[in-house]
Amino acid sequence: MDKVSHITLEPAVTPKSASSSHNLCITFYEDRNFGGRSYDCSSDCSDLSSYLSHCYSCRVHSGCFMLYDRPNYMGNQYFVKRGEYPDCMSMGMSDWFRSCRMIPMVNSLTVMRIYERENFGGQMMKMMDGSLPLMTDDCDSFMDRYRWSNCMSCHAMDGHWLMYEQPHYRGRMRYFWPGEYRSFDGMKFMSMRRIMDSWY
Repeated sequence: MDKVSHITLEPAVTPKSASSSHNLCITFYEDRNFGGRSYDCSSDCSDLSSYLSHCYSCRVHSGCFMLYDRPNYMGNQYFVKRGEYPDCMSMGMSDWFRSCRMIPMVNSLTVMRIYERENFGGQMMKMMDGSLPLMTDDCDSFMDRYRWSNCMSCHAMDGHWLMYEQPHYRGRMRYFWPGEYRSFDGMKFMSMRRIMDSWY
């Protein structure tokens, strides 16, 4: 997987933290296969090196998180949900986990407008029935469904989303929360899916 340097693709407002009642928790370990010292995290962490000398594995006890291979939520992004991740290298990382962002649970409809060009230009994606200029479901290929070669801007209106560079949810990914994204800093996306409450 190619390395991406200093790309955040964030709107002006960061995602609101989930209520503590959700008890979202992830444990990071210094070594592979959950060895070495550990650090329990239940919120955003901009620099894991403040707690561990390095971090090569993790367990997600509950919730969903985005992991980054650079501090301050920069670089390549990796989505994790409840489960065990014994080796970050098997996830396609070329380095260890450097920062972590908690993804809050959203008990609402997921709604997204996506555009063919930057700055909300070109065609806007519509639902398959054509009833509304909105997207509320997953799309495993923009090309197959809409004959688009890529997506270059979006407006996440509700919910939390993952976009992927390749069809069928493959390749590098990016996390989007409610806000306007006028450009993706040169990246282009070919598929997208919702982050579901059932994953928590």
